Amino acid sequence: MSLHAQYLESFLRSQFYMLRMDGPLPLPHRHYIAIMAAARHQCSYLINMHVDEFLKTGGIAEWLNGLEYVPQRLKNLNEINKLLAHRPWLITKEHIQKLVKTGENNWSLPELVHAVVLLAHYHALASFVFGSGINPERDPEISNGFRLISVNNFCVCDLANDNSIENASLTGNNFGIVDSLSELEALMDRMKRLREEREDEEASQEEMTTRFEKEKKESLFVVSGDTFHSFPHSDFEDDMIITSDVSRYIEDPGFGYEDFARRGEEHLPTFRAQDYTWENHGFSLVNRLYSDIGHLLDEKFRMVYNLTYNTMATHEGVDTTTLRRALFNYVHCMFGIRYDDYDYGEVNQLLERSLKVYIKTVTCYPERTTKRMYDSYWRQFKHSEKVHVNLLLMEARMQAELLYALRAITRHLT
Repeated sequence: MSLHAQYLESFLRSQFYMLRMDGPLPLPHRHYIAIMAAARHQCSYLINMHVDEFLKTGGIAEWLNGLEYVPQRLKNLNEINKLLAHRPWLITKEHIQKLVKTGENNWSLPELVHAVVLLAHYHALASFVFGSGINPERDPEISNGFRLISVNNFCVCDLANDNSIENASLTGNNFGIVDSLSELEALMDRMKRLREEREDEEASQEEMTTRFEKEKKESLFVVSGDTFHSFPHSDFEDDMIITSDVSRYIEDPGFGYEDFARRGEEHLPTFRAQDYTWENHGFSLVNRLYSDIGHLLDEKFRMVYNLTYNTMATHEGVDTTTLRRALFNYVHCMFGIRYDDYDYGEVNQLLERSLKVYIKTVTCYPERTTKRMYDSYWRQFKHSEKVHVNLLLMEARMQAELLYALRAITRHLT
């Protein structure tokens, strides 16, 4: 993140506030909730970090044996942790009622908002960790099964300089530099064309709706590694072996984002963004129940949405607004969130298939992200630019989870 210093400052401010400053929840509980959230994606990097913090802040060591050792109250967060992480559109006011009206184990609304902010933050942060290759990757040849991966054959410390990286994967590929250069030119060309078309004509509301529904439906079938097409379900799960040290912090480990799309049993409803926006609804609710965190989150969302250096790979002076918006809105589209004033045709124009596979994987099942996926999109772009993409995906995901959870809390209140 230090490749984007402005953003990092904003990120650390909000994370410090939710973990360390005055708030409804006791410090050890905050770290335990972080562990529960990271465990949904088997993110051992974050789990280990917060196990240490949990103990340092006076947490009861026995809780680290698993959920059956924690107070019922914390255990009751299981369901909302699971839904927020994988299918936030299923969260209803009934889930909220259950948590706030369970006798001696009930949650106050400020406590619940604090917990929800932590859960969403750590689900999204797991996406960033896996997307940027920070989590140790399983390696059967090493005795303890873990090795730290280095992105693009450079140690992570080199990445901070970001200047020596001419995408290392290029040399190993059969594509020449020429291919990926023409890829870059073509993308810039499409961005320019979209800007011009937008000035010329506006699509009708019906057409805009159709484009969104089409994109939403297609996004369900964009799958990591394209393995689903050739293998039955069971073969795909070989790489999903959940280690017991992680599974003790969650229930129903098999529950994920993708299985409803494949079975086609469940319909992903559309959440009309203007009916419940972060700016007009979510922000004020969070601020009312858990003071100041709303401002810090808002600053972080704005920061990432507007962050730009006006460069694309080797080109300078480029307006990347359309591209940044397509990335952010595509994540929301995968969670069923639709912006009326956005033309989802742009997503198709700007995001190539390998990038869509990467976005879907990092956002919906980050534990399956591979270095190959990371290398396969935008081959001319600098590592810092791909980290920038990961920041956008992380914040878009966090905001989507918050919108669903806060909407349910608002409905509970009304």
